[in-house]
Amino acid sequence: MANIIEKTDIVYDAAHNLALDLYYDEDHDAQGTLIDIHGGGWFRGDKAKDRDWALRLVNDGFTVVVPNYRITPNGYYPDPLIDMDHVVDWIHSSKLTQEPIGAVGSSAGGNMTVELGLKYGFPIVSLSGVFDIDDWLASHQDVVAKQDVTQDFVHAASSAIDQTGTNDSFYKWFVTNYFNGHTDQYTAATPYKHVTASAGPMYLANSLNEFVPTTGLVSLVSALNKVQVPTISRFLPGSRHAKGYLDEVYDETVDFLKLNVND
Repeated sequence: MANIIEKTDIVYDAAHNLALDLYYDEDHDAQGTLIDIHGGGWFRGDKAKDRDWALRLVNDGFTVVVPNYRITPNGYYPDPLIDMDHVVDWIHSSKLTQEPIGAVGSSAGGNMTVELGLKYGFPIVSLSGVFDIDDWLASHQDVVAKQDVTQDFVHAASSAIDQTGTNDSFYKWFVTNYFNGHTDQYTAATPYKHVTASAGPMYLANSLNEFVPTTGLVSLVSALNKVQVPTISRFLPGSRHAKGYLDEVYDETVDFLKLNVND
């Protein structure tokens, strides 16, 4: 077992009062540093919710950074992605982290890990990433956007949230909420619209009947395949969302990271 050190609330962006939590093994060198990006539809969530995932990853040989980032109404697209650039800068400058760098994330965080993979070439793991934005909104104009008020987003474990199947009204609400009315940003924010051959390898998972549509994953894999970027895609039965199926895919994701997070 690793001798895990936890350093919480390290400020990485004083201008926006943003902090991260750092987890590492004091006794053993890490294979690299993983950025673990929490989910929450860009309107809720906190780094503490991913402490469980971070601890597991440290035990499997990685240093892990779990950042908070701007969420609505304090930040809208592309603010959270800019925040991740600052996290990458912090990792490069910190004496407690080491390269190479990879990323893992769930839901909205899964979207952001893919964006890191596209921009920096990092290997990434995304669980139920929100990928279908531009095309999905264009084909679902009749759907009435409605916030889900039935779930305890603040106190419930991430693995217990949004496990009831498709919910187009909620999906449309939190996706459009991310843009604060700027419909001209939809295409730029859709990951499979700006795939290049310099993207990092990706492990992408989605349940077949959850509220995040599988169409985004299919389109992303197709785009990555066309430019010869290695991918693993996993479609799981049922309606579990993101960390709701983490236990089932965890070993696969660690094998993927150990293979691809290297110099």
